[in-house]
Amino acid sequence: MGGRRTVNDSGAPKGRGQKAQGPSRRGLARRLTVQALYHWLVNEAPAEQILREFREDPGLGRADGNYFDELLRAITADVTHITQTFAPHLDRPLEELDPTERAILLVGTFELMAKPDVPWRVVVNESVNLTKMFGGVDESYRFVNGVLDRVAHDVRAEHVRAGL
Repeated sequence: MGGRRTVNDSGAPKGRGQKAQGPSRRGLARRLTVQALYHWLVNEAPAEQILREFREDPGLGRADGNYFDELLRAITADVTHITQTFAPHLDRPLEELDPTERAILLVGTFELMAKPDVPWRVVVNESVNLTKMFGGVDESYRFVNGVLDRVAHDVRAEHVRAGL
């Protein structure tokens, strides 16, 4: 029996008969990170303050709190390098990016650069889903998909060629 191997967001195979249970803990952490980064980009509040606010909010729920902390701290600490990685693939000036798109591109690009344990297709798919959830423009998910696909070809060329 051939077919595509189905994986969860950590890259581990899904078990047979596993029911769809909604977003994974990491998926929820990504969602919260996008919201926190949006807040950070728009309000220019210190990242640690935003982190505290989100950690105190009961909305953290089943999200992977450690992954959320890691994403938010690492992205805000290295925002310039992460932005320089995806910016060459934009079809418009960085300043014209919607803050939601920018937050999603920051999360996706960071994961492509720093999380080789998460398959590149999972990173792109999760980012597209976040864009569909939060994006203000109907077709912005296509834009995010295209940018992150090109970033993946740059930073994970071996994985992309090997189909990993």
